Amino acid sequence: MDRRLALVTGASAGIGAAFARIYASHGYDVALTARRSERLEKLAEEISLRHGVEALTFAADLAEPRSPAAILEHLTAHGRVVDALVNNAGYGVPGGFLESPWETHAAFLQVMLTAPTELAHRVLPGMAARKFGRIVNVASLAGLIPGSPGATLYGATKSYMVKFSQSLHLENLGTGVHVSALAPGFTYSEFHDANDTREQISRSAPKWLWMGADQVAAAGYEAVEANRPICVPGAPNKAIAAAVKLIPDAWALALMASQGPRFRGKV
Repeated sequence: MDRRLALVTGASAGIGAAFARIYASHGYDVALTARRSERLEKLAEEISLRHGVEALTFAADLAEPRSPAAILEHLTAHGRVVDALVNNAGYGVPGGFLESPWETHAAFLQVMLTAPTELAHRVLPGMAARKFGRIVNVASLAGLIPGSPGATLYGATKSYMVKFSQSLHLENLGTGVHVSALAPGFTYSEFHDANDTREQISRSAPKWLWMGADQVAAAGYEAVEANRPICVPGAPNKAIAAAVKLIPDAWALALMASQGPRFRGKV
């Protein structure tokens, strides 16, 4: 195949689907993975017809430890290698830390932390050998601000994705491999529907804080092409990320203690 291939996790909707369309519009074939096979097939058909590229699908649950290897083995069987990786799959676990059993948290950490790290580790050697690669790790503004009560592990995993991306970015300078963390704020997608916080979030977050999934993905694509280690899309989100660096930690934590529950479905 002459065309490069972009692998997008969590590609069935939202930011993942937007990334798949963007990469296809730039001439990439795409490999789409998520749990919902019907959604993937529909998106693959749309992309193939619109952009004339190959769209491969592989339904997988990244909560299963075997999934990252299985996805890449599926691509190898089709004679393909990964030139661009978008680690987008993710979700939230509402409530406090002890409100969910450990099994729920363990699955969450597998999807949000272990799987994207493993995928990057598996595809990076080939990217380095070919002197070309793109890795976008979809983090969150939550990874750049202090922790808040509720959704306890979400911000922690997103902070990890930011630091992980920064380190990979530095390790691969001058190699042709670009690594960026994308840290959006509130984004119109199915994220809040999946964890039943849509109504609460819609009441709590003003409209000017929201961005469309297409806008977010476009910003992420531009950032990784420019090899910027982190991208915070949207002026309000940039202002928030900058502000938390300037105020004392104690003040920031007090603010999160008072305002965090509004956005976590607790009030």
